[in-house]
Amino acid sequence: MVCTYEEYLKQPKAITFGKMQIFHAEMLAEIGADTEALELYDELMKVATRYAAIRANWLLLSREEKSEQDSGRTSCHNSVITHFNMLVRYLKQQGKAAAWRDELGYEEDNPYNRKAIGDFACYLAFVNGINAR
Repeated sequence: MVCTYEEYLKQPKAITFGKMQIFHAEMLAEIGADTEALELYDELMKVATRYAAIRANWLLLSREEKSEQDSGRTSCHNSVITHFNMLVRYLKQQGKAAAWRDELGYEEDNPYNRKAIGDFACYLAFVNGINAR
C-alpha cells in the first residue's frame, strides 16, 4: 500500500503539518528553559518515538501480526496520551495556557481526537528524526 500526505488529510481529525508546527512551537515556548517541563518533554519524546515506530510499521504487518501486536500498540498510544497530559498538567500549574492540547482534543469528546493525538506524537518523532542527521 502506498500512502500519501494528501490521503492522510482526507481522514477525520487530520492535522496539517502547518498546524502541527504551530502546536509544537506553542508547546516549546511554554516549556522554555523550565527543567521540570523539559524532563517531561523528554519523556514524552521517548514514548512518542516508540509509538511512531509501531505506527509506521503497522501497514506493513499481516492481519495476524496486527492481531498479535494490537494490545502493545494500544498500550503505547495510551502512554503517549498520558505523557501529553502530564506535561500539560505541569504547564498549567505554572500558569501556562497549553491551548494547543485543548485544540488537539480529548478522546472523551470525540474518539477521533485519540487518532489526532497519535498523529501529533508521530509529528514530534518526525521532527526529532530529521534533526538527528
